[in-house]
Amino acid sequence: MVSLARLTPGKVGLVGSLEGGRRFVSRLAALGFTPGTPIQVVRNHGAGPIIVSVRGARIALGRGEARRIKVHLADVGA
Repeated sequence: MVSLARLTPGKVGLVGSLEGGRRFVSRLAALGFTPGTPIQVVRNHGAGPIIVSVRGARIALGRGEARRIKVHLADVGA
């Protein structure tokens, strides 16, 4: 598993785990970040927020938040 913050735009990952306290995990779960959910990185320029698409919604995440979301790389087209 890799950190969501390491994915480049266009890459898709499947949520593997969320690292953090109960409030952080609950907030992300409410936004749709549940295990096995596909996430596509829309924007990740190396500075500023990371924009991801999850369950049809675009969500901006801070870099610290994105580092605490671990994903499995998805095989698109498989």
